[in-house]
Amino acid sequence: MGGIKCHVGLVLCAMSLAGCIPAAPAPPSRTAPAAAAPDQSFDFERGSIGDVVGADPRPTWTLKPVVAKAVRVTASAYTVRRGDTLRAIGDMSGAGSETLAIENDLTPPYMLTPGQQLRIPAGLYHRVAAGETGIGIAAAYAADWGEIITVNALAEPYILRIGQRLRLPSDARILPPGPIDVGARAAAFRLDIDDIATGSQPALAASGRPTAGAAAPRKPVTTAIADPAYFTGRFEWPLAGPILARFGRIAPGKVSDGINIAAAEGTPIRATANGIVAYAGDQIGVYGGLILINHGSGWVSAYGHAGRIDVKRGQSVRMGDVIGRAGATGQVQTSQLHFQLRKNRIPVDPMKQLPPR
Repeated sequence: MGGIKCHVGLVLCAMSLAGCIPAAPAPPSRTAPAAAAPDQSFDFERGSIGDVVGADPRPTWTLKPVVAKAVRVTASAYTVRRGDTLRAIGDMSGAGSETLAIENDLTPPYMLTPGQQLRIPAGLYHRVAAGETGIGIAAAYAADWGEIITVNALAEPYILRIGQRLRLPSDARILPPGPIDVGARAAAFRLDIDDIATGSQPALAASGRPTAGAAAPRKPVTTAIADPAYFTGRFEWPLAGPILARFGRIAPGKVSDGINIAAAEGTPIRATANGIVAYAGDQIGVYGGLILINHGSGWVSAYGHAGRIDVKRGQSVRMGDVIGRAGATGQVQTSQLHFQLRKNRIPVDPMKQLPPR
């Protein structure tokens, strides 16, 4: 059954520090890791999973291979000198100013005083390069993107900045030079809706601005996308039909993060609220054709098993707009829609947010 997973991702409400410290239709695909060169560059190759019309042939996290050149930092202390800035100390230590601010409980405007002692936390740190995404970075180190979010106190809209240093989880690995076991890397790499919703934004320059949504993008939007200006505050049903599966626990150790609605093949799928398309593709095999819409204020909706996708990443949509057609793609046998609502990364019961019927 589509939309079933064995755990719910971690929740994080802390603010991100990264931005406030100075200084045409194609065959669908399923991503799989590609062989990396000796410099530990990591990318993905495509492989067919079915016929989903309109699926994005190349998701954003494949556009910029990640070079795994993280630096290991040992725990130490630093005494602030006259003229020091948090950014400069972060660069010098290799830990980054964002991590130093978290470790030392510093708040904007991050004023330092001579003689002040700063703790430098030990860890493995990756310096973000232009266009890299959270998903790509996590995969390069065989790490979990959700854990990277937690360790670095990242928050919506999860846009990384060029030069930002991400502290990697304790189980992250830098693979030694030489041949890489692509099969093992592929087996370890799994995407879910939360990964794509929070980790598919390409990194921007410190002074860069994310792209605003457009009514009908003429070209694929491969830059970071801005959040919608506001949330309308209500949702509508994406389509009508009997409920096949409800939200919550469905079996020991198994939880459904959404609801499944029966729908004849080709039934229009409509946007549940105004927003901007964050993803439209088929890189999560269990869902087949999948569309994610960012509604702002931490709300994201997901539409799975689509047989046709009629929107593109970066496209602005309004409540009721047709965004695709129902189908039986992914791991289902009959035509249906898997529908999720998430608030601040947490799946919530759509039945409690949709109008009664």
